Amino acid sequence: MREIAISEFKAKCLAILDEVQKTKQPIRVTRRGRPIAEVAPPAPTNNRDWIGSMKEMKILGDIISPANDEDDWEVLRD
Repeated sequence: MREIAISEFKAKCLAILDEVQKTKQPIRVTRRGRPIAEVAPPAPTNNRDWIGSMKEMKILGDIISPANDEDDWEVLRD
């Protein structure tokens, strides 16, 4: 793993982040030779996880009728 001093990381932060993104290799940031952080690329994500997420659905009760009685609606009162 490549190591860089914190002063270099501070000066070139955006370029280093771009490098990590392109190479997919983590970089260790050090202070006086001691590791203090690691910059790693994000884990791969699967954007298709939502497909099939509602394949098991159970409808309970009446979904067409209003939830309240029509007598309770203020809009129908004169």
